[in-house]
Amino acid sequence: MNRLDAELDRLYLGGLVFAQQDAQTLSLVDARGRVRALVLEVAQPTGWDALSRVWQGVQAELELPEPAIAVSGIDGLQLWFSLETSVDATRAHAFLSMLRERFLADVPAGRVRLYPDAAAPPCHAALVPAPQGEPGNWSAFVSHDLAAIFSDTPWLDVEPGEEGQAALLRGLQSIKPAAFEALLARQDPTVDAPASEAPASVHASEDGTDSDPRAFLLRVMNDERVEMALRIEAAKALLQAR
Repeated sequence: MNRLDAELDRLYLGGLVFAQQDAQTLSLVDARGRVRALVLEVAQPTGWDALSRVWQGVQAELELPEPAIAVSGIDGLQLWFSLETSVDATRAHAFLSMLRERFLADVPAGRVRLYPDAAAPPCHAALVPAPQGEPGNWSAFVSHDLAAIFSDTPWLDVEPGEEGQAALLRGLQSIKPAAFEALLARQDPTVDAPASEAPASVHASEDGTDSDPRAFLLRVMNDERVEMALRIEAAKALLQAR
């Protein structure tokens, strides 16, 4: 394993379980539907002007580790976030959606791409660096001070060197599980609520009791924080009681 492969494994691939190990077709979503790499891409012509807000904001406002910056090799610039432990692709997408809403609300949705996406099965970005798009164009990791010059031409026209790419990744760190979960919970207070339980607020009436079954069921049915399946069951119970 060369130094670049070692850095890619440390940040984005280590701990994942793949059905195959062909480096040319390796997906960043493993056989269990889990990921460690989260990629936010902004396409031309918005480019680095918009993406730099995210790069700065996640560090200054959210106190997250610096993400890697990459040119897609086709039409966009990317931020690569690393998770210390893998998560389900749907949770990864929810995290990226939160970043888009916070930092890129003014950018047309068609110019922002989140990987893994929300499809089933999920699609992910191509591993960087790699040949992309037009013959001779490459995706590559780039430094913060050079990112702006790639807004109009988000690719390299020569193969990037392994040592240089490894050096750009070497100082980066992964997002800790606690930080990831805290930010998701801030976006959705029920994200970690057990599926079999409703939030505590629906278990008791205002006087601390649940002596009125109908009032309790109404609270469950109308509480948007409660899992939809439980709200439907509460509605069915109310209809049967009429």
